[in-house]
Amino acid sequence: MRRLVTALVGVVSLALMGSAAAQGGKQIVGLWQLVSDSNTQDGVTKKGMGFGSNPKGQFLFTSNGHYMSINTRSDIPKFASGNRMKGTAEENRAVVHGSIAHFGTYSVTPDGKAFILKVEGGTWPAWVGAEQKREFTIKGDQLTYSVVSSVGGTSELVYKRVK
Repeated sequence: MRRLVTALVGVVSLALMGSAAAQGGKQIVGLWQLVSDSNTQDGVTKKGMGFGSNPKGQFLFTSNGHYMSINTRSDIPKFASGNRMKGTAEENRAVVHGSIAHFGTYSVTPDGKAFILKVEGGTWPAWVGAEQKREFTIKGDQLTYSVVSSVGGTSELVYKRVK
């Protein structure tokens, strides 16, 4: 009987933890549009360093634990050749410097204050196969989180929920 009670307590505890994570997960599920980004390095904060003053981007969190994210500058030049395999060094540099995309699965911590991305693929190879923990806040229709940036320092990104 004692083992049964111990097992039941364990199952109930896991269910409650899962419920808390699910609640945080429900809050984040949906499509989010990038509004702004800023980067802080050596105590200096610069707005739009990664994606410019008019950033373009979306972050999608599905209800079954998958995500996709792509952020770009709005001023990335079109390739003169019209062929992405024949870009000039300058054109390729503009794309690499002005965009980042990744996808995979995610979970929300039991306290609902952070999400953990398990990156399955993306344009920044250092993240592929890694887990990324990002503390976030949601106020109304605004999602804000910070991340150790692929350009150095720490970036804060702000998204608005797409309805």
